[in-house]
Amino acid sequence: MLTLPMFPLGSVLFPAMPLALRVFEERYLKMMGSILDEETPRFGVVLIERGSEVGGGDKRFATGTTADVLQVEAPDGPLQVMARGGQRFRVTQWLDDEPFPMAEIKYLPELSDEEELAMDVSNLEKTVREALTYLDEENLQPVWPADIELSEDLVERTWQLTGISPLGPLDHQDLLECDSLQELVKATRVTLVDALEMFRLSRDNPV
Repeated sequence: MLTLPMFPLGSVLFPAMPLALRVFEERYLKMMGSILDEETPRFGVVLIERGSEVGGGDKRFATGTTADVLQVEAPDGPLQVMARGGQRFRVTQWLDDEPFPMAEIKYLPELSDEEELAMDVSNLEKTVREALTYLDEENLQPVWPADIELSEDLVERTWQLTGISPLGPLDHQDLLECDSLQELVKATRVTLVDALEMFRLSRDNPV
């Protein structure tokens, strides 16, 4: 069974998505120190179901994504870590949180490229970019710009479209657990369209 250091967060990391962290908590500084000498420094990211990112004692979802460390900078202050989402996994057992969170994991199958879905992915991209443009025009400052460049790889591009979709962490967690590319494309589009409709209704009909 594979054992992996874990970094529970208040957001979901998707495959092929960037991750920027400011590491200041002692246990995670120890974790970074323990993995940086490895050939491929890697840790796992899971969404916190209940609790806080700081201090421990949180409850966590079981499905997460590995984060491959790309760059580490140590200016005066918190450690700056840049990583990229890798492969999805499921936690089979949580281990002791001392000196930092660890878990036994099992990798989930990677989604396969389905060329017949290229048009569906293109339609999803149109929906996502229009949603980001709409939120920007409403001065709601979406996290990702509507014109962000994405991977040419169909599977990576789909994960990235899901990752930049302006949805909440619980919706993102549900999407992370999709079993096929077809399911991911359909679920992301339906979830986003429904969320935007609810948002527009709340804007047009304030309580």
